[in-house]
Order: sequence, then C-alpha cells, then structure tokens
Amino acid sequence: MYEIEVKVRVDDLDEVRSRLTEHRAEKHRDESQTDVYYNAPHRDFAETDEALRVRYTGGVPEITYKGPKIASSGVKARREINIRVDSGERFEDLLTQLGFTRTASVAKHREEYRWHGASVALDSVEGLGTFVEIEVMTEEDRDGAEAHILELEKILGVQGAHIPDSYLELILAKA
Repeated sequence: MYEIEVKVRVDDLDEVRSRLTEHRAEKHRDESQTDVYYNAPHRDFAETDEALRVRYTGGVPEITYKGPKIASSGVKARREINIRVDSGERFEDLLTQLGFTRTASVAKHREEYRWHGASVALDSVEGLGTFVEIEVMTEEDRDGAEAHILELEKILGVQGAHIPDSYLELILAKA
C-alpha cells in the first residue's frame, strides 16, 4: 500500500474545519497521538529515508514502517505498512533488545475527516505549529491519487508550500 499525501503549514485550522463542515466531510476522529521513532542498528533510517514508529492513540499502539519517499511533483508518496500490537511498550522493549535506538518522539492533536475517498487531518504538533495533511492510500494509481489530493486541496482553499518532510524530520531539524 502507498501513502500519497500533501502537508501544508497553516495559520488557522478553523477555516479549513469550516470548509470541511460546509462540504459535509465526516469527522472520523479527534485525538491526541504520540509517535515514538526508532532507528535500526544495521542501517541509518535518516540516510535511507525510512521510518519506524510506534504510535500511541488513546492507549492503542500501532507499528508503522514507512519506506523511502518516491519522487513526485509536489506530493509525498511512500510505501507504508501498519500493524496493531497488544502492547506498544513490549514492542519497544523488543526493538531495544534487538539494538534499535529511540530517535525522537512527536506529540500532536489530530482531527481527522473522511472526505471524497481521502483523509484530511488537522494537526497541532507540539513544538512545530498547525498543519493540514490530505492523504490517499492506494495500491497502484499514484498519479490519480496525487491529482485527487491536489483537487481537494484547491476545494478546501489550503494554500502554502507543500512540506515533504515528516514531523520527525521537522522536529530533528529544530534540535
């Protein structure tokens, strides 16, 4: 599965939220998330442009692997694998025992909407600010997903430079 997304820094999430409501987007979730990132002992994920995280949402842990970004015209595309586990803490202990090192943690509040086959996230990220992410998951049609995202971005009036960096990369760049 491929994650195709656009991320834009915005000053006012209320404007985008109002447009989503106006267009009858379905609010999917409203929650705090903490993402704990790990680096591998056998290769540096910063160099290979990969990511391994344990995401905690309301006490429910999910493991995510993200492959290197695929070059595209303005949107970010990458392979993504998600797995739920019973215990994030035990999984983190397993990673440590295998030589993985904890890199950083990202805390955010996310409002997520489902709209026209896409996920639209309104994120308030601790230490970074506020962002809108529009994402489509696809097996094959990356070009179609990209065009769809750009159309939704236009309808929502989201303006600004597309940010290809992950929140982890933005946090580490500030350090």
